[in-house]
Amino acid sequence: MTTAHADSHDMIRVHGARENNLRDVDVELPKRRLTVFTGVSGSGKSSLVFGTIAAESQRLINETYSAFVQGFMPTLSRPDVDLLDGLTTAIIVDQERMGADPRSTVGTATDANAMLRILFSRLGQPHIGPPNAYSFNVPSVRATGAITVERGAGRTQAKKATFTRLGGMCPRCEGRGAVNDIDLTVLYDADRSINDGAITIPGYSMDGWYGRIFRGSGMFDPDKPIRDYTKRELHDLLHKEPTKIKVEGINVTYTGLIPAMQKSMLSKDVDAMQPHIRAFVERAVTFTTCPDCDGTRLSPEARSSKINGISIADACAMQISDLATWVRDLTEPSVAPLLTALGDTLDSFVEIGLGYLSLDRPAGTLSGGEAQRTKMIRHLGSSLTDVTYVFDEPTIGLHPHDIARMNNLLLRLRDKGNTVLVVEHKPETIAIADHVVDLGPGAGADGGAICYEGTVAGLRASDTTTGRHLDDRATLKDTPRTPTGTLPIRGARTHNLRDVDVDIPLGVLVVVTGVAGSGKSSLIHGSLAGRDDVVSVDQTPIRGSRRSNPATYTGLLDPIRKAFAKANGVKPALFSANSEGACPTCNGAGVIYTDLAMMAGVASTCEDCEGKRFQAAVLDYHLGGRDISEVLAMSVNEAEKFFGAGDARTPAAHTVLDRLADVGLGYLTLGQPLTTLSGGERQRLKLATRMGDKGGVHVLDEPTTGLHLADVAHLLSLLDRLVDAGKSVIVIEHHQAVMAHADWIIDLGPGAGHDGGRIVFEGTPADLVAARSTLTGEHLAAYVGA
Repeated sequence: MTTAHADSHDMIRVHGARENNLRDVDVELPKRRLTVFTGVSGSGKSSLVFGTIAAESQRLINETYSAFVQGFMPTLSRPDVDLLDGLTTAIIVDQERMGADPRSTVGTATDANAMLRILFSRLGQPHIGPPNAYSFNVPSVRATGAITVERGAGRTQAKKATFTRLGGMCPRCEGRGAVNDIDLTVLYDADRSINDGAITIPGYSMDGWYGRIFRGSGMFDPDKPIRDYTKRELHDLLHKEPTKIKVEGINVTYTGLIPAMQKSMLSKDVDAMQPHIRAFVERAVTFTTCPDCDGTRLSPEARSSKINGISIADACAMQISDLATWVRDLTEPSVAPLLTALGDTLDSFVEIGLGYLSLDRPAGTLSGGEAQRTKMIRHLGSSLTDVTYVFDEPTIGLHPHDIARMNNLLLRLRDKGNTVLVVEHKPETIAIADHVVDLGPGAGADGGAICYEGTVAGLRASDTTTGRHLDDRATLKDTPRTPTGTLPIRGARTHNLRDVDVDIPLGVLVVVTGVAGSGKSSLIHGSLAGRDDVVSVDQTPIRGSRRSNPATYTGLLDPIRKAFAKANGVKPALFSANSEGACPTCNGAGVIYTDLAMMAGVASTCEDCEGKRFQAAVLDYHLGGRDISEVLAMSVNEAEKFFGAGDARTPAAHTVLDRLADVGLGYLTLGQPLTTLSGGERQRLKLATRMGDKGGVHVLDEPTTGLHLADVAHLLSLLDRLVDAGKSVIVIEHHQAVMAHADWIIDLGPGAGHDGGRIVFEGTPADLVAARSTLTGEHLAAYVGA
């Protein structure tokens, strides 16, 4: 029997891939198989999988739309690759945190809320209206006015009519579940006038347009101290709704300070703001649960309509595993297809290990791992086949007990006839691969090459970094450190915690563990964050534009600029590509962007500065024989030597560089854009920055995220150095190597959600392994071979 030509396309072929640090990579990946990509952090895994294969698939799909439609879509440039053959539609399930909009919840992000609203609009008693009447994003509208009725034969009749549309939004908090109280003394200095800079809100400079609008509004005297304003003047300054005015012959909109703040600052998630704006909002605004809707975001009408005594607010507040049971118990033939679809969606949450969440949980509060698994839900029941699913470390945030469940889901997607590509570091997931691609040998410029391709058994026998470390096992400490004191937590009740009392030992390495959703972050971040002397490094991602780089993010550039300025007798601002020293042609970007409408824009190196980002005059100034662009092109390791001795000796810069080298980022260049860093590199950059903060207690939330097995040993020695320097280190972690290395373990559980929230073990890792009384104990015992 001859094979049809159409059946011969069973490989995805990549030839000459050069995206980011890839070095002319050639690789062939089998279709309808599970391929795992391994390698140290920064070796080029994401550049190959996401930046090349998935990016080209998405670009080709976008090109099937008309030019008109493409004009509304993000423009994607072709990856730097010679040939890509055999691509199928790529569905990317990455670690990007879900929208930080305060209106976005787990329910709205997964369509579960939409189905619940339809269910209540059909079965809810009393019946209050269509699905929109149950939506906290739809306000109630009432309109009254004259309408014209056609009567025939050219006759018309004017009538007065009233139109109402019932929405589910709570009118007091506008569907946010929280109301804010603004401290006016933080917004302005009452003893000053507008012209004297009375307004203290970030961005309100009287030298720019705001000053011209305030002075030209005619609503108040800009030279009069605010404390002398009349009631009318103060109302116009603070509360005036947007009003069209003319200033210097130009039509502009004047808005009072509070409505402007509501729109520009308070409509966003506080955690997503720039640090200086976030600090201002936290000083000026107090957020409290809305007293009218009790935090449910819904109107009284929506809360009054019930099915079997349960309102939609009650349903959204339930733990999803309980809600799934409640939905399955409803028997109503008229909505049977809806109940089936809703039940399947909720069962998917439970199956993927998120049954402990509730639908009203704000999407911005989910960890990276939870967000990724939430995005997976819509694909689990999909009947599509021959699709390429691309996952970025799907086991992040999962306890060893939950990893087997995730592996089964990946295998199910493969068995339906899909190609599954996974970037992963965990040996448990690498073990189930049909095909492994190992990149390396190092990170950054030392990576970007294929070290191994083949089976897991072949990888284990190979002499690659991953192969050598695949069976690594950390050993338990013979003699754990002795605590120097305790940090008491009493009556912790955040989220699912049940009046937890615990004494956290100080002066040692403490690991807090437990299954996903057992209450680890609630206990540590909820009880310790904000305390004096506590430095917290959480999972929030680094936000940075193409202009941000390790030197600007860590604050390293400040001492470098000052050293250059002092050595040359000029201003420090000259040595910033975002300030006075910027090349005027490219504004300090180093490249010039040409917008080609719906075609991908072209970025070409600036001819004037040759990509160095600085004016030619600035490059004439030297420190230790190097100009500023040459310093920014150095790696951390090179710069550490350069600023450590000789004419360029700068202790402040050397201290920051030491910390960057400590966390294993010695290969990064100082001027490398943050947008090109991998997730693991960003996490460690953040860790290096916060390590310099003053504080005796360091709290780290899953620091092994994005770390290769070889890098975990490096992290453990870093944690040891912190403890040996007199710090107390508390780590929330699932990685067994970190647990085994701890001096003290606090294990939460026994399950997730309302089945967790209790301390199930406190003691040394050796005692936990000996007792095997918890899920963590069983997995740790298996890991260390006890």
